[in-house]
Amino acid sequence: MQEPTRLFDLLQWRKELHPERPVFKFKENGEWKEHFIDEYIEKVNLISYALLHLGVKKGENIGLISAGRPEWNYVDFGVQQTGAVLLPIYPTISEEDYQYILNDAQVRLLVVENATLYKKISNIREKLPKLENLCTIVPVEGVKSMEDIYEIGRRYVAENPDAPVQLQAIKDSLTTDDICTMIYTSGTTGVPKGAMLTHRGLIMNVQEIKESPGKTWTKALSWLPMCHIYERMMGYLYQWLCFTIAYAESIAKVGDNCKEISPNMMACVPRFIEKVYDKIFRKGEKMTGISKKIFDWAINLAFEYDLDESKLSAWYKLQKKLADKLVYKSIRESMGGELYMLVSGGATIQPRLTRFFSCVGLDLYEGYGLTECSPLIAVTNSNKKGRKIGSVGFAMREIEVRIDPETNEIQCRGGNVMKGYYNQPELTAQAIDKDGWFHTGDTGFFDPDGYLFITGRTKSMFKTSMGKYINPEVIEEKMKQSPFIMDMMVVGADQKFAAAVVSPDFDMLGDWYLRHTAPAPDESEPKERKGKRIRKGKKAAAPKRTVPSREELIADKMVIARYQKVMDKYNAELGETERVKKFVLVAETWSESNKMLTPTQKLIRRNVEAAYKEKIEAMFK
Repeated sequence: MQEPTRLFDLLQWRKELHPERPVFKFKENGEWKEHFIDEYIEKVNLISYALLHLGVKKGENIGLISAGRPEWNYVDFGVQQTGAVLLPIYPTISEEDYQYILNDAQVRLLVVENATLYKKISNIREKLPKLENLCTIVPVEGVKSMEDIYEIGRRYVAENPDAPVQLQAIKDSLTTDDICTMIYTSGTTGVPKGAMLTHRGLIMNVQEIKESPGKTWTKALSWLPMCHIYERMMGYLYQWLCFTIAYAESIAKVGDNCKEISPNMMACVPRFIEKVYDKIFRKGEKMTGISKKIFDWAINLAFEYDLDESKLSAWYKLQKKLADKLVYKSIRESMGGELYMLVSGGATIQPRLTRFFSCVGLDLYEGYGLTECSPLIAVTNSNKKGRKIGSVGFAMREIEVRIDPETNEIQCRGGNVMKGYYNQPELTAQAIDKDGWFHTGDTGFFDPDGYLFITGRTKSMFKTSMGKYINPEVIEEKMKQSPFIMDMMVVGADQKFAAAVVSPDFDMLGDWYLRHTAPAPDESEPKERKGKRIRKGKKAAAPKRTVPSREELIADKMVIARYQKVMDKYNAELGETERVKKFVLVAETWSESNKMLTPTQKLIRRNVEAAYKEKIEAMFK
């Protein structure tokens, strides 16, 4: 069978290869429900027919706001088959952002997941002059639902007997170079822009990585936002490989869902990897005696692991085998017992975590790219020399990648690159030069073996008043190796030194605080008087100790001293001008909701700087 050249070709591909295997699993009313290819094809076609009835034309943008679920895919391919362009939007952004994106993209048809999202759009409906039709996936009383869309599609076929021929003709007219989706960038550096991506770009991505998963694997867990092009591309990969995709209930339920589904692979972001490790670390911190000694030994052993096992000594391999039985196996079981590959994207991974998880048996792979590149530029693979610690792998085979000799900026050219930003010719010209090279804004280098290493972002770099350039991301990633730090941002533009705003990991800090503060004396215990013995009664239960408030913790001198030790430890590994000379602890955990992080968990630096303007200025006074 011919390989797909357009994404919706995956429907027939799957039907011919594995029609018996569930395509999706989704939890409804506490039970996992399976969805098969025939249902998938039927509902995709009904959506296409409904769109034809509504007069949708090739190139028109159709909006979708939903978490991952089977219907997300139904809408995706239903839109694509008509030649229209799917515009998926994050379910977590503000009403102001929805207003901007929907108006900028001139969306007249929008699908939202549930009542909560329907209400957000309803609040701004009067400010969306182009929006004509709005429906929900989960039924909302008085609102058009997906079932209504399916019924419109059925009626269209009943009233137009040649509808299947009409739809097939449209599909046949579409090429691999047609735009299939538009993704609005998260806007870390300005107003969101709509990157127009083609079938070719996404299929190139899938073909680059489709050999890495194991031949017998059949299950994947999806929990990242489907509107993020990285998770979207991984979804197409799973469908190409005929996997069953289970959609997690939420990020908080990923661990539980792993145990229920036992996936073979999963996409994630570095922040998730860090949290999983911190959870493992905290579990060890609570152990005592011989159990703790064994646990600590196994963890430290994992940090010495080399991806090239031929470099490991026989003694190390023997220890690893023992550690696997005593510690690593239980870690894998906590993730379902059949998870073999974690694929990380969105930011660089701490090298120690690549060593740790790969040693434990959860092989950690990494990719690098941007939304504008569909998204991959480089990726690691499962070949013998396919990974190197600290590297994001090799450049994709069918594209060109170069490093600017003056700025060290990574640039690429090829079929993965977007067609441009929607209705933004000037911004497109800034991003893609006249020779077709896309300027990523990231800095990096190739080593002699061809592995790509990322060193930072050109827009994040700043110069001190001493004339020294500082790459804050390098410092931040190094210091975030400490389990005490959840997030941090290095500042110091036009100042004499670098400083940092630090958001602690309050779970870790709270555990540490209770272990390092003495319990209050037990006043119920009678004191022994000189020359007399006092009979002691049953010892009263010690009062339960609680962690102080966040504000009290970050003001505690002992806590500040502990964070100074963290700074001292990692400063020793940095150059003199890179060292963090001052820092301030803040009580907030940075997230999407307080607009400190993008939906892909990247710092929105301008927002962090604005929120702590006075604290930052105080460090430099």
